[in-house]
Amino acid sequence: MKRRKFFHTTSCGLAGVALASCTPTANNNSSTGANTTGAEGIKEKPAYRNNTKLYAGNNKKSANDTLVVALIGAGGYGSFLIGEVMKLKKNVKVKYICDVDDTRGGRAMVVVEEEQGFKPIRTRDMRTVFDDKEVDAVFITTPQHWHALATIWACQAGKDVYVEKCISYNVEEGQKMIEAAQKYERIVQCGTQNRSADFALSAKEYIESGELGDLISVHLRQLEPGPIPFNVKEDSSVPDTIDWDMWLGPAPKVSYSISRNKSWGYYWDYSGGLVMSNGIIHQLDMTRLILGNPGFPKSVYCTGGRYFFDDGRDIPDYQMTTFDYGNHVMTFETGECAPYMKKTSTAIRLGDDFPEWKQNASAVQILGTKRMMYVGRMGGGWQVLDKEGEIVAQQSGKFPLENHLGNFIDCVRSRKQPNADIIEGHKSATLVHLANISYRSGSKQLEFDPETETITNNSDAQAMMSRDYRKGFEVPKEV
Repeated sequence: MKRRKFFHTTSCGLAGVALASCTPTANNNSSTGANTTGAEGIKEKPAYRNNTKLYAGNNKKSANDTLVVALIGAGGYGSFLIGEVMKLKKNVKVKYICDVDDTRGGRAMVVVEEEQGFKPIRTRDMRTVFDDKEVDAVFITTPQHWHALATIWACQAGKDVYVEKCISYNVEEGQKMIEAAQKYERIVQCGTQNRSADFALSAKEYIESGELGDLISVHLRQLEPGPIPFNVKEDSSVPDTIDWDMWLGPAPKVSYSISRNKSWGYYWDYSGGLVMSNGIIHQLDMTRLILGNPGFPKSVYCTGGRYFFDDGRDIPDYQMTTFDYGNHVMTFETGECAPYMKKTSTAIRLGDDFPEWKQNASAVQILGTKRMMYVGRMGGGWQVLDKEGEIVAQQSGKFPLENHLGNFIDCVRSRKQPNADIIEGHKSATLVHLANISYRSGSKQLEFDPETETITNNSDAQAMMSRDYRKGFEVPKEV
């Protein structure tokens, strides 16, 4: 990569100690060491660590070869995503639109037909897609509790996968997803688009130049405007339009509720929380990239609660998390209780301006011994400030979704690893899982062994690294 001309003025001095030299790298936590079960005893290390890299097979395709894909999970975002795929004009044919709910996917059907000239096949059961040998790749945009099993089934069926964030429901699922990608030599791109953002890569270069100094701390936030009360609906009979058993999938069997169905992000059974799993995961993953892909922390502490409405939601409306990386601290705030915070506007995300950082709802703040850096999420770029508050370096940045989707399609053809591979996706998702486990176990400080990916001081918390699965929807021990 050529060095970018991102310096705003000539006031920057000689490079200090490169930040990357004091940041744990992916290699530090990648392959060796005995495994434990937290407070329980000894077991083997995660199986995926036996492989030193991901493999993607040899079935290369040229740009002239039509790629046959399917959308699994045709809600609002999934329908938007498949429309963006079609706009790339990369010789992609959408054969299936899959959703367990017949009321969803209509928009996707229309958009796809307009782009490719014929209707895709509508199906409720994703296994129909996996059984079709013509399908090359799938886009998984289901609720979070389905991400891992759908990805593993897809890999077993020989399909490449684009899976949305948060890529897993728990830590053990992420490990199994990696194993499946390795074993079946599949491309798996995670839906953390900032790994395809030029501004994130140039921020990484700036930090590696030493101009920020040594790393002190990193603070991230996802403080959504709100709050909004949640009215839980009573259980009711299952509508004819939905396969409720398939919707629940790996989650516990419960009666149908429109609240669970439409607002699944407020229930622990199906997600780690909308603001955590759908929000802060973007900043976490981007920050890890910028800092040279550090591995896992030594410990985590998370506290918070429902401070605005006691309205039946499992998910807290505010959480504060602290990770100890040994040589620096990472903290992040998440919640839906900040009406004075503003998301970065579409004009800024698609343009060349910068957010007003002070009240930006999703800013990343990186403190070095010489200067500080602000970074935007999915557009917004970055700026560096000195002790006088002067901007000494900056680069604008645009929403990178087009680049990210294009990278996946290109990698399906070339068999090169994508920008957001499943190993880095797992490491970022693990931070979300650890924060939630700390909170749900009573705001306990949990000690984590980065080598074995286990909680070492709390057996109850360690048990939350996995879950009990319903018969027929188990995430397999052997993928």
